[in-house]
Amino acid sequence: MSVEQIIFYVFAAMVLSSALFVVATKNLVHSIFLFFITLFSMAGLFVFALADFIALSQIVIYVGGVLVLMIFAFLLSNKQILDNPKPMRSRFLGIHHLPGIFVALVFFLVLIWTISLVDIGQLQWVKESQENTVKASDNTIHYIGINLMTRYLLPFEVVSVFLMMALIGAAHLARKERKV
Repeated sequence: MSVEQIIFYVFAAMVLSSALFVVATKNLVHSIFLFFITLFSMAGLFVFALADFIALSQIVIYVGGVLVLMIFAFLLSNKQILDNPKPMRSRFLGIHHLPGIFVALVFFLVLIWTISLVDIGQLQWVKESQENTVKASDNTIHYIGINLMTRYLLPFEVVSVFLMMALIGAAHLARKERKV
C-alpha cells in the first residue's frame, strides 16, 4: 500500500467518524467542532480527487465562513445552554431510535438492490466520463470558469438569487422590533 493510499484512507476515516459523531453527540459545541474536522477532511479528499479549486472553496467558504458563523450564532444566541450544559446520556441506542434505524435500513437495502441491478459499465455518462479524464497538470479552475459562465449560467444565477433571499430573510429575523 502506497503513502497516498494511506493518507486517503486516513482522510476517509476521519470524514466518516467525525460525521457520525456530529450526528450522534448531544453537545452542540462538540458537534460544531467535529463538523469543522469533517469539512477539513472533505477538503483533503477533494485534493486527492484533483479538484483543487473545490478543496480551497471548501476551506474558505465552509470552514472559514459558514462554520465560524455557526459558532458565533450559537455562542451569541443562548447563554443558558453554555452556563448549564446537560450531561450526555450513556446509552447510544435506545428504543426511541428503532423507527429511524428501520427506515435507514430499508433505504440502505433499496440502494444495494438498485446498485445490484445496474450494469455500471453500460451507463452513458460513465462511458463519456471515461473519455474525459482530468490530469494532475490540467487547469481545473479554467474549465470551471468557462462552464460556469456558459453552460451553467442559469443555475448559477438562480443560486445567487436564493442566497440573496436567504440574506434578506436572515436580516429580517435578526432585526429587533421597536417598541412604540
